Amino acid sequence: MERENTISAFRAAVALGVDGVELDVRRTQDGVLVVHHDPAIGPLVIDQSARSALPDYVPTLAEALDSLEGVRVNVEIKNGRGAAESYDESGDLARQVLSVVDQYGWSEKVSISCFDLATCAVVRSSNREITVAWLLWDVARGDALVQAHVLGFNAVNPHFSTVDAELVARARELQLDVNVWTVNRAEDLERMSDLHVSCIITDDPALARDVVTRSSPTGTGR
Repeated sequence: MERENTISAFRAAVALGVDGVELDVRRTQDGVLVVHHDPAIGPLVIDQSARSALPDYVPTLAEALDSLEGVRVNVEIKNGRGAAESYDESGDLARQVLSVVDQYGWSEKVSISCFDLATCAVVRSSNREITVAWLLWDVARGDALVQAHVLGFNAVNPHFSTVDAELVARARELQLDVNVWTVNRAEDLERMSDLHVSCIITDDPALARDVVTRSSPTGTGR
């Protein structure tokens, strides 16, 4: 088992034959975009630390993309208002992510996601072509689907436990994909596959490929 959000984990996923990889992006005190899920690494708070102070296993966004050639990438921008998080109200973080993605030729191979609606809106207004997905948690599902449609997003990414056939059908009516997270048990993977969601995000890609392949009428996974 590789450490998440590392180059070794990304290369292992590509070797396994996954369709895509999800990663988390934060910005260091000196303005470098790095890939890490949590806001801190031990005592080091990422947005209060220089890039050089972080452990070697923490890649930059550019390094991560370079290791993921051949698969789609879901770039989650970590921009939240929680107590342990920092929040960029200016939109600069989102625009910097878009700049790196464009610089390295990934605009057609990524989707940009965030739990923060305003951040998703900045991404859409800054780039009308890139795929934008709003991560859903503590929001009313019906209202969220309408908001995502009105704002021109491509997808919503809800937790799988909140997804049913009604939500998938309503999303389709509004021309939205439904990408679910984080689905790790076989029975949950089977249910999501049966609902024909657009994408399943999991910590166990080998199990997911096996379950989805068996569940698919065509014998191919998503």
